[in-house]
Amino acid sequence: MAEDNFTLTTYYTIWKEYQEHVKGAIAPLTAEQLALRAAPHLRSVGENAMHIIGTRIGWFIQILGEEFGEEMSAYLKRNEVALRQGAPVPTAAELAQGLDLTWQLIADGLARWSPPDMQQTFPDEWDGKQVYLSRAWVVGHVMEHDMHHGGELSFTLGMHGVPADFPG
Repeated sequence: MAEDNFTLTTYYTIWKEYQEHVKGAIAPLTAEQLALRAAPHLRSVGENAMHIIGTRIGWFIQILGEEFGEEMSAYLKRNEVALRQGAPVPTAAELAQGLDLTWQLIADGLARWSPPDMQQTFPDEWDGKQVYLSRAWVVGHVMEHDMHHGGELSFTLGMHGVPADFPG
């Protein structure tokens, strides 16, 4: 957001606060708590956190081509296997670090991108068809994805009696 826009700044500030709630809920969890599920066929708390991290990486690095630093590179190497569905989940500390690193990737882009940058499109394939998605669409999609799966985290922890300080 190279040019300040009150409405967008407000939404991105809310997203950042939500990110902190998700991270704060994940960071103190034990391995047993990370394994909690709402139902046997649904993702565990840890798998959901890894899914949020992996989705951010997929969209921002693989689709938008955002560059990342040494710390993210080291994180990706340590958690390469965990980023695949069905792999063992990292520790709560590793998940919290992944949330922080991927948030920094998002925040850096939002601080740098101008309105024309947000209109730039990127190729992707959906259901075997070539589509072109704007950077603005990707940002909005990742934000709603974070909210959706953060809600799952909150619900799952709550149904198991684990306190999580989510807004709402």
